[in-house]
Amino acid sequence: MAGGLGTLARFGLSGIVQHAIGRTFPWGTVCVNLVGCFGFGVLWAIMEDRLSVSGDVRIVVLVGFMGAFTTFSTFVFETGQLIEELQWMWALANLLIQNIVGIACLFVGLAIGRLL
Repeated sequence: MAGGLGTLARFGLSGIVQHAIGRTFPWGTVCVNLVGCFGFGVLWAIMEDRLSVSGDVRIVVLVGFMGAFTTFSTFVFETGQLIEELQWMWALANLLIQNIVGIACLFVGLAIGRLL
């Protein structure tokens, strides 16, 4: 169930962003992955430091919902498409934004989660 909800949330957010910004670059996937990295950090920190959460609940939330919400396989596919289309700069931008900014979002999420 959590995986299904995560998938629907991913589909909805990605679609909204792509529709709003356009399809010249996979901004919907970028947005979902960055929000997912941030959200994972916040949830992990809260469950680790603030709440007594069982391992089963962590699996449902982090593996079920967040695993279905984030879209790494889509990220890899879209980067591959950009490379196949010889869009080297967009492919590099996609790799750098999602990895470097994603890691930054994770740490910001962890910090905020620990403050809550």
